Amino acid sequence: MNISNTSDSLNIEHNMEVHNLSGPAISIEPAILYLGTPVVLNSTVNEDGSYNLAPMSSAFWLGWRCMLGFEAVSKTPQNIIRTGECVINLPSVKEVDAVNRLAMKTGSNPVPSGKSLRGYRYEAHKFATAGLTPISSEVVAPPRVLECPVQLEAKLVRVNSVMVDQYDYSAHERSSECTLEGIVCLELRIVRVHVDPSILMVGETNRIDPDLWRPLIMSFCRFYGLGEELVESRLAKIPEGQYRSPDVDRAQLESVRQTRSAGN
Repeated sequence: MNISNTSDSLNIEHNMEVHNLSGPAISIEPAILYLGTPVVLNSTVNEDGSYNLAPMSSAFWLGWRCMLGFEAVSKTPQNIIRTGECVINLPSVKEVDAVNRLAMKTGSNPVPSGKSLRGYRYEAHKFATAGLTPISSEVVAPPRVLECPVQLEAKLVRVNSVMVDQYDYSAHERSSECTLEGIVCLELRIVRVHVDPSILMVGETNRIDPDLWRPLIMSFCRFYGLGEELVESRLAKIPEGQYRSPDVDRAQLESVRQTRSAGN
C-alpha cells in the first residue's frame, strides 16, 4: 500500500529521524534468522551410557515448558527422543570459551552428510573437550554442568516435526546445497531448576535477579552478553507469582512420590 498523503509522509520522516532510522525498512532474504537468543548446553545420555553435551540457541520458555529446535539428524534430539529426558544448562558469559570449544563437534558417528559439509567432526568426549564438569541430576539420568549458573532438568512431552507441510523442496535449484536435513522442535517439561545462589535476589529463595544473571546470547552465530537494564519495564511490575505454572506443583508432587517410593 502506498502512502500518498503529504502529512503522513512528513510524520513518517519525523519518526524515522527520532528513532535514528537510516531509511524505510527494505525487504531482504537472510540465510538465517538467528536474531538473538540464549545459548544452552543440552546434556543427554548416549546409547552406550556415555554423555553427550551440545550447544544450541533455538530455545524459548513458557512457564515451566521449554521449546528446543534441532536439526533432526543431530545426536541431541535423537537422544532426547529415545530416553525422554535431558538437562538444559544455561552458561553465562563467563563460559563462552567452553561453549566455543564444542563448536563444529557432533556426537553422531558417522557424521551426518549435512554437518560434514559444514566442517563438523565426531567427538565422543564432549565434557572433556569443553573443559566442563558433569554432576549428578536429581530426577533425570543426564548430568548437569557444574559450571553453568542455571541447570534445568527436563522431560520430553511432545515431538513436533517442522518443514513437513507437503511442499516439494526438491523443485528448487539450490535444494541439493541445503545442509539442513529436517528440523524437529521438542516440547520439554522442566522438573527441576538449579541455580547458583549468587544470582538470586537478596532475601528471595525463588527469584532470579536479572541484574545478576548474565546469560550468553547468540545472534547470527556470534556470541554476545547483556548490557545494563535500559528502562523500567511496565511488564516487570506484574508479580512473578502470577505467572506460576501448575507444572511447578506437578514437579513438587512427583518429587514427594519419588521420595516415598524410594523409602518403601
